[in-house]
Amino acid sequence: MDMRQLVGRNFARLRAASGLTQEALAERCGFSQQYLSKLEQGKRNPTVVTLYLIAEGLGVSHVELVRED
Repeated sequence: MDMRQLVGRNFARLRAASGLTQEALAERCGFSQQYLSKLEQGKRNPTVVTLYLIAEGLGVSHVELVRED
């Protein structure tokens, strides 16, 4: 499986479960809403630091973003 797609799918699921919009999460993490949208679509290749900051904003472990279903 393509890791960008896996991260995007996990990110979308975790964000929805947290009840946050992309805009609200963008404010928490310091990323643009456009970047987060592309990440959810599997069109961005996030760094380890990016994964950590997003996970922190979601209140989950960074491992959750790369965990296979």
